[in-house]
Parts: sequence; structure tokens; C-alpha cells
Amino acid sequence: MNARPLVSFTTDFGSVDPYAGAMKAVLLSRLPGAEIIDITHQVPPQDVVTGAFLFETTLPSFPRGSLHVVVVDPGVGSDRARLAIAAGGSFFVGPDNGCLSAAIPPDARGRRAVGEAYEERAVSLPTGVTAVRIENLALLGIDRPSATFEGRDIFTPAAAWLAAGRSIADLGPRVDSVLAFPAFRAPIDGSSGEMHGRVLHVDHFGNLITDIMAGDVFAEPVFTVAGARVHGMVATYAEARGATAIIGSSGRVEFAVPGGNAALTLGAARGDRVRVSRAA
Repeated sequence: MNARPLVSFTTDFGSVDPYAGAMKAVLLSRLPGAEIIDITHQVPPQDVVTGAFLFETTLPSFPRGSLHVVVVDPGVGSDRARLAIAAGGSFFVGPDNGCLSAAIPPDARGRRAVGEAYEERAVSLPTGVTAVRIENLALLGIDRPSATFEGRDIFTPAAAWLAAGRSIADLGPRVDSVLAFPAFRAPIDGSSGEMHGRVLHVDHFGNLITDIMAGDVFAEPVFTVAGARVHGMVATYAEARGATAIIGSSGRVEFAVPGGNAALTLGAARGDRVRVSRAA
């Protein structure tokens, strides 16, 4: 690891309560030289899919050797596994509920079927990915962890252990599969030729970010989202006149209203379906 390990945090804890701050304080008390990046603490409460998606879109910006704590955990305190994963030269720590999907290559995660929502599934770990259950709490100096705040009491101490260059194998038994979401990529209906996307995130500006990859879009596409039709695409916001489709920074189709709010204009929200067809 680097002399000053880089540790990211992604949670649904928000910024009003002290939870995110407590996790960072624990990390720095165990690893004073760490550099911390907050990806976001504004994941909608208990929305594991959105947390996994936002983390995945940000992960390529980090250097190899980074360590990532992702905690969107409706099952906190239950018997669901606590995971540490080594993949691509970096480490990932969080609950086994799909929020660490980005640690698993998309090809191993497969694709969702037309009409299916994003639901976690057991995925066998491919070569080059190692995962363990965090069970050796005594090694981490943990006596009685809170049943409601494992982010502070288990996941962050495990992250500090790994960021200090210690062995992932010491944290607990190895596992052969983890829960992960299908690759965030819209499927195509083989019979109609239409693409069936989903709105995966509504950003601060009201832009609707979808799972439709730029390279999959047809020539002269017609998009239908929340019952509204959007024809074609623009290359920049400056070209738009009203609601428009554009390729966003994550390489996916977004719907935007420059100077306005696409979510309000189109009446759309997270989870809404987006149909893509060819212009007649």
C-alpha cells in the first residue's frame, strides 16, 4: 500500500447525523496517515441499487491500490455476511448485499433480462478476485460491536487493517461467491429489437441517469421515459431545446433539461423504465 493510503466512503448516512464523521474518525484513529475521499453520503436511505451504481460510476477515477468502504445496509446486525474483497489491486469492504458489485467484473455478473428489475444474485468469483467474511473481530480489537452501526465498528476497522498493508486472509474465511447486481447495462429485446433501460439515478440537477450505454444506442433513437417521447440526442447541453438525451460523463444516456429539471419536466424518477426504439 502507499505511505498515505487512499480510502473512500460511500453511504446512505446523509450529512445531518454524525454517522459519516464517526466512521472517518475511527479510520484516522487507527490509521492517522490515511487520505479520505467521500464519494457520497447522500445515497437514498436503504437504496442498495443506487449506492452500488453511484460507487461503480466513480470507481474508475481512483488509482490502483485504493481502498473503498461502501455501506448501504438495510440488513445491519443480521446474519448477512460482512465482506472484504481484493480485486484489481484495490480493496473493498461492506455488507454482502450487492453494494460491492463494482468489485466484480461485469462479465461475471451477467445481464438482467428484459422486464426484470435490478436484484442481487449470487455470483461466483472469477480468477483474480478474492473475498473473505470478516469474522476475526478480536484481531481488529473489536469487543462488542453495535448491532446498528457496523460501518463504524466493523467495516471501518477492517478497512484500516487492509489499508495498513495487512493480509486480507487474516480477517476470516474465504468465500467462493458474493451477492452482486447484474451489470448496469440495458438489455435488448431479441424479438422487437427495442432496448429496455432503467433510470438508475436522479442527480442534483434533475438529470435522469440511465443504464443505457453510449455504444449500445441505435442510430436515430426514440426514447420513451415516463410516457414522454424524446427524439434523437445532442452532443452538448448548448444544442438542446427542452428535454433531451445526451451521453453523460459515465458513458451512459442521460435525460436533461438545460436550465431546468428533467425529472420534474418528464415526471420521471429512479427505477422508471426507458424504452429505446428506432425512428420509423
